[in-house]
Amino acid sequence: MTRLEVIRAATVLPARRIPVELNTADGLRLIGELALPERAAIAGALVMLHPLPTHGGMMDSHIYRKAAFRLPALADLAIFRFNTRGTASEQGKSEGEFTNGVDERFDVEAAIEYVASQLPDVPNIWVVGWSFGTDLALKHARDQRVQGLILLSPPLRTSQESDLEWWARDGRRVIAIVPEFDDYLPPAQARERFAKLTQLEMIEVANGKHLWIGEPSVQRVHNEIVKIVNPAKYPLPTEYEVP
Repeated sequence: MTRLEVIRAATVLPARRIPVELNTADGLRLIGELALPERAAIAGALVMLHPLPTHGGMMDSHIYRKAAFRLPALADLAIFRFNTRGTASEQGKSEGEFTNGVDERFDVEAAIEYVASQLPDVPNIWVVGWSFGTDLALKHARDQRVQGLILLSPPLRTSQESDLEWWARDGRRVIAIVPEFDDYLPPAQARERFAKLTQLEMIEVANGKHLWIGEPSVQRVHNEIVKIVNPAKYPLPTEYEVP
């Protein structure tokens, strides 16, 4: 006999969660975690690049932590999240020092290589960036094994027009999820700044804010990601079965 429970902020659903030590090409050890569906076939994988570590961003930032807690069970997705160099969280601290997105290139490349090599039968790999992580994605996530980019609250802080032009020439999907009240790049400005990226798909979220605080915002972001990566599981349920 089972019953339904509402998914709440602290809900942790079943998954296989594997602590990871990621090694970069320039010799650093990074802390990460791979969360996999318990039994179902993996429909897609997300490499998640966190917000700015100098402002509290890390692999445990709430959108990503809750994705690892929920999406393996609800959407058959593999979630890989990690701390970029010099970043600390409850999971541990990665070696190295923050370089404002320059040497983090090695971190992004190592993360994609790890996921692609660990999940060779999963061609549906997407890179998800949030804030600082969106700049890392645009600048460094160019591996051809990546299907496309999902950008949450992109500030275009360090990305150059040349980065947008590169993706425009490449042609892979790039989706920006832009909150109405973003602190750095609200929708109207985002359309102007992203003009060079001709295939950009922009999703405007009414009443949304840069940090996506609150369960309605979390669920909206997760639903938009699932709609892109595994649409068969969209929309996500708001309840789960418990014995």
